[in-house]
Amino acid sequence: MASTQPAAPTPAAAASGQSARGLRERLRTGFGLLGPRHPRHTLSMAQVDTLGLPVGDDGVVVGVNSEGQPAVLGVNRPTPFDILLIGGLWTTQVLALRVAATGARVAVETGRPAHWAQVVQAVGGGQSGMTVHEVGRVPPQGASATAPVLVIRDCGMRPPRGRVVSAPWQSVLTLLPYLSPLAPRLMRQARLVGVQRVSPDESVEIGRVTGLPRSEYEALPTLADGVTLWCTERDRQYVMTQPTDVEAGLLGTPRRMD
Repeated sequence: MASTQPAAPTPAAAASGQSARGLRERLRTGFGLLGPRHPRHTLSMAQVDTLGLPVGDDGVVVGVNSEGQPAVLGVNRPTPFDILLIGGLWTTQVLALRVAATGARVAVETGRPAHWAQVVQAVGGGQSGMTVHEVGRVPPQGASATAPVLVIRDCGMRPPRGRVVSAPWQSVLTLLPYLSPLAPRLMRQARLVGVQRVSPDESVEIGRVTGLPRSEYEALPTLADGVTLWCTERDRQYVMTQPTDVEAGLLGTPRRMD
């Protein structure tokens, strides 16, 4: 007599049944819903260069470049970052306001605290805003990825070595109103150097230290108020810093001299 037992399911049928049961279970519990299936989008290496992605730098807008595009300075970095600005207090204070607006803390080391009083009042004092300290009296700032810090050293022509130096998430900006004997060393140490209008003799020295072409350093004595030449090892860019209405109301119009 022939057997009446059903034939065993083939491996393909068993797998199909298990898949169906698994799908029903996921649908019942509300997890693992299956979305539409589309072919993968892939590009060959030759096609990658044809992509145009609108990706910009992350940081503070310090002004516009010669083409009218925003110039962005990345201040909050996971590595130590030293900036030297040979220029005026006005530009430094605009940078301080804009860095503070990103949520970073700003610590100012200065021998002229009265010049910073209105900026501190606008930003708000304390550990969540801006603090002002005497020269050589800046305490440890405890910078971190969630609480980055910019230390501004407004200490005159011969700034002493700072107690608080650049560190991860703690950048240091040193302001020199004019070229001084310390300037060559500070320029070599800085990752970024900004130069505003200087005398012809100063421009020659700056060109020698930074390696600027003659046409570049000879133009430095002619720069307008609010214009800064920002230089790195591989790049340089003229930037015009234009104040917002709030900044103009607080600091006035751009000026090189204080």
